[in-house]
Amino acid sequence: MASPDVVPSARSAASPAPASSASASSAAGRGRRPAGPGSAGSGKAGSGSASPRVSTAMADRLAERSAMRRHRSWRTALLAVLGLVVVGAAAWAAGWSELFALDADEVVVTGAEPSVDADAVRALVLEESGTPLPRVDTGALDEQILQVPGVKDVAVDRSWPRGITVSLTSRVPVAAVPDDGRYVLLDDEGVRLDELSGAPEDLPVVSVPLDGSAATLRAALAVVSALPPKLAGQVEEVSARTQDDVQTVLQDGASVRWGGADRLELKVEVVRSLRKIADGASVIDVSSPEMPVTR
Repeated sequence: MASPDVVPSARSAASPAPASSASASSAAGRGRRPAGPGSAGSGKAGSGSASPRVSTAMADRLAERSAMRRHRSWRTALLAVLGLVVVGAAAWAAGWSELFALDADEVVVTGAEPSVDADAVRALVLEESGTPLPRVDTGALDEQILQVPGVKDVAVDRSWPRGITVSLTSRVPVAAVPDDGRYVLLDDEGVRLDELSGAPEDLPVVSVPLDGSAATLRAALAVVSALPPKLAGQVEEVSARTQDDVQTVLQDGASVRWGGADRLELKVEVVRSLRKIADGASVIDVSSPEMPVTR
């Protein structure tokens, strides 16, 4: 009875063997899969095919940048040429065309007092009529106009687009000086402006010889020029033996001793104050303005 039991056991033990063999075969088969796209050989092939594409894109980019640089260079050059053309045209228009040519009707002269011949000044400027303003020599005009009698100072300015303005500082007579039976009108610098046959009513007479001391005459004229209009209108006569001994006689007979031409602003204020305080004083001495004397 034991034999039958042993035989089935041997069969049972032998039957799994084919299964193990099949498993090994299956595993071997799985180990021998065909090379796919991700295999080493495929990777090498993929690298080789991407390189031309990268090189082409880089070349395109460099070519584009080079084209842009050439475009900018041409544009800069063109703008520079256009700028030169515009500047040249403007220079030509300003310096040679009639666009800015001096128009006689646009010449203006201001500040001409009676001592200045405004027509003579205007005539000098009109010699430049038709000349473009940039080419008008204003410095030369200054020098010419200063030679006109009565002109103390001048400023010549261009009035665009076609005019010129002449601003004069005229010499104004401040006193009359007797000379050979006539009266010479002088400004504050002693420049002769005119001559009259009689003493002028609106100017003080300075009794200082014209051929005497120039310093003495300048001191007397400086005192007269420093007087305010109201006080200057009261002056009848001015005299000076030296440059430090200037005196004025007022209409009411009062005499003012100024000394020299120094500190005139202070001296004038002292005289004005003393005229109010010491109304009846016949002599006011302000040669030392800090210690004035009246009597």
